Amino acid sequence: MKSINEESTLRQLLSLPNENEVVEFKEAKNTYDFTKLGKYFSALSNEANLQGKPFAWLVFGVEDKHHHIVGSHFRPIRKDLDSLKSEIGNKTTNRITFIEIYEVHLPEGRVVMFQIPAAPKGFPIAFEGHYYGRDGEDLVPLNLEEIERIRAQATTEDWSAAIIPDAIIDDLDKDAILVARNNFKNKFSEKASEVDNWDDTTFLNKSKILNKGRITRAAIILLGKEESEHLISPAEAKIRWLLKDASGNDKDYMIVGCPFLLAVDKIYNRIRNLKYRYLKDGTLFPDEVNQYEPFIIREALNNCIAHQDYTKNGRINVIELDDQLIFTNLGSFIPGSVERVVKENAPEEHYRNRFLATAMFNLKMVDTAGGGIRKMFNFQRERFFPMPDYNLSDGKVKVTITGKVLDVEYARVLAKNRDLTLEEIMMLDKVQKKQRLNNFEEKHLKAKRLIEGRKPNYFISLKVAQQTGQKATYTKNKAFDKAYYLDLIIKSLTEHGHINRSDVDELLWNKLPDWMSEQQKKHKVNNLLSELRHKGAIKNIGTDNKPNWILIK
Repeated sequence: MKSINEESTLRQLLSLPNENEVVEFKEAKNTYDFTKLGKYFSALSNEANLQGKPFAWLVFGVEDKHHHIVGSHFRPIRKDLDSLKSEIGNKTTNRITFIEIYEVHLPEGRVVMFQIPAAPKGFPIAFEGHYYGRDGEDLVPLNLEEIERIRAQATTEDWSAAIIPDAIIDDLDKDAILVARNNFKNKFSEKASEVDNWDDTTFLNKSKILNKGRITRAAIILLGKEESEHLISPAEAKIRWLLKDASGNDKDYMIVGCPFLLAVDKIYNRIRNLKYRYLKDGTLFPDEVNQYEPFIIREALNNCIAHQDYTKNGRINVIELDDQLIFTNLGSFIPGSVERVVKENAPEEHYRNRFLATAMFNLKMVDTAGGGIRKMFNFQRERFFPMPDYNLSDGKVKVTITGKVLDVEYARVLAKNRDLTLEEIMMLDKVQKKQRLNNFEEKHLKAKRLIEGRKPNYFISLKVAQQTGQKATYTKNKAFDKAYYLDLIIKSLTEHGHINRSDVDELLWNKLPDWMSEQQKKHKVNNLLSELRHKGAIKNIGTDNKPNWILIK
């Protein structure tokens, strides 16, 4: 269901005397440059943030001077229009994309309205790594002052640090405080003897959970009694564990609340973490391992707690499938790029809940030194399991951990190429999962002769296939020379005298590369028949709808 009245909203926009920083009209009668569209997305998103607006509008099919509707044929097929969401998301910070794309059909013509979200507080939105803004009606680079003004929003507002006036020390759980003391002493062993002499208030001040003896929201989340959750209302402090079967049906569930310091163990103990048995192959794999490295489970869950946007009043979710764990928390991914976090292996400059993150670090729950996510990737690498998969769309962070080898032969690529960097393994992991590579990744993997094929349907290269026994898979993905297909058609006509389109499809379909879609195979066969016809080798004695091909002698 649409969240706005499209025609009414369009009329309001058309009534504006001029374009402004959060509304842009374009004629786009037939098409529009994708890169320029992305730049406008960045600019309008950033300007909406700076002006305190929840969203901005980019409108196609309207001329910009007098706001007359001229009609647009930009991506007239709805599924092509919808695919623009992921195309833009692949190029923007945090994979932020359109809230919605509306089509309004009026007597004057079709109008396409792009609803663009404001940049999240503290995080300007880039397109292809560059920030854009508006100077009146002009599209310009976002200036440094504006970038810093947006970034400053993250440092000046920390929801987790706020004091709760009515809360007292008795609102905290005694068992949780005891566990917190032990974790603190383990983390800072040089202070262990001092800690035993501190009363609770002193300890909680020293561990930066309280603020000068006053109860913070972070204190309630980590150490609060279950009945104390109302003190942070309307925010929720809940974690839901959900077990699903192979068909996606719910089998079991549990919801836990404050204190989160103890809730983590309750959730961890519910996760089955069964034994995974490898097919023996010499000494390549051990006989069996747990599906999930315990560190990964705890790191992913604690990251959800530390980075949850509690102002969205939602829950943290842990979904357990037969061979996957899925962790979700609300809010954008603060660092912006998972790849950058893994490559740079450095502390983040900004945190959504800095006070909460510091407290969790002191209680040995998270690694704010910046290495936790990279360790997760390395643990998966050591097992030859797929890399953690991050989905940063729809206003939340979704992390999927796979607890098995997706392709044993692919795992052998990693085992036999120990000189591959973690970044290269992340690139190859995308190939394994049939995910799109960016231009740098394509060039890098091709330069190292690790992949072949056409964008976006890459597959492992002949070099790797020969090393790992995937020759059959390689052959299925590698197309034959065009002459081979043309020769098959001619030979079939020589033997049978005439063939129809179904005969040609049956002849060639299974010989075309596995990476081709049904539509791509159809186009390939069309092109082969057209080439033979233009060369004067064959002709159609049937109809366009029911062709019947014969040789021209």
